[in-house]
Amino acid sequence: CKILRCNSEYVAATLHLRGPGRTAAYCDALRSYSHCTRKTARTCRGDLAYHSAVHGIEDLMIQNNCSKEGPTSPPRPRPPAPNHQGLESLDICNYEKSFLYKHGQPPSYQHCAAFGDPHIRTFHDDFHTCRVEGSWPLLDNDYLFVQATSSPVAKGSNATVTSKLTIIFKNMKECIDQKVYQAEIDNLPAAFEDGSVNGGERPGGSSLAIRERSPGRHVEIHAEYIGTTIAVRQAGRQLSFSIRAAEEVARAFTEEQDLQLCVGGCPRSQRISRSECCRGRVAAETARALCKEMLPVEDVYFQSCVFDVVTSGDANFTMAAHGALEDARVFLPNAEKLHIFQ
Repeated sequence: CKILRCNSEYVAATLHLRGPGRTAAYCDALRSYSHCTRKTARTCRGDLAYHSAVHGIEDLMIQNNCSKEGPTSPPRPRPPAPNHQGLESLDICNYEKSFLYKHGQPPSYQHCAAFGDPHIRTFHDDFHTCRVEGSWPLLDNDYLFVQATSSPVAKGSNATVTSKLTIIFKNMKECIDQKVYQAEIDNLPAAFEDGSVNGGERPGGSSLAIRERSPGRHVEIHAEYIGTTIAVRQAGRQLSFSIRAAEEVARAFTEEQDLQLCVGGCPRSQRISRSECCRGRVAAETARALCKEMLPVEDVYFQSCVFDVVTSGDANFTMAAHGALEDARVFLPNAEKLHIFQ
């Protein structure tokens, strides 16, 4: 069903109409719009957007006294896609290309991360250190569901780490079958749960793909169809999660989907003050020296590293904060937001 192409052609044809000749040109555009919907009628039978467009055209033609017969708008020149063809062959499973075609500018992106004892950097650049034992949703929207399961970093400890991550890429009929990715400590697979490494047999199946960056340590999942990249890492005895998501995708949720750590951070009752860190298994000065080697800037990544090394006694936590910072460096659209100071 190519109703979106008909819609965008109509919007482009009427966007700049002004002045006395407006009505005639408007009627031409409506006739073109109607012609376009007729051409795609067979494949759009069950599509709501198609039916609302057809009814909308009829209403607009009556309101503007347009006759059904007459000239139509000349087709507008289309920006060349990399394959030098128009939107018909433009891959609808490539979010960036489709967004650029529709809006004339690239999409905006947001970044969220969860690492260490879980420290959460939200899409809005808030930063929390969380207690959150058990399973909590990092994301829950129309396209993605991501759940992190946390367990205590050591026996009797108040601090927790992420021990399991479940990522569900929801079914998108033109592009991918539903795919589930699961990682646990010492099991970071380079494939989805069903053994596949892409989005399945559909025409846009390759718009979802897994790449192993470092065996058993770092996996990246590229979801081109929703303009999203996810990194999953293991450092020491904990997992970390980073995402760069198109803003439109990150915001595609309802009021019922209100608990998402990437959106609202961790609930107030679950937050830990990082200043409480300094009663632990490693002296604070030792931890600071270890973290300084990997994280020369004393921002929240550095502070989180010190907290984690002190509470866990595990120097591998320096790698968790360093990995999260490296992901942020790649994923953040605005480099000035890389370091957060609190």
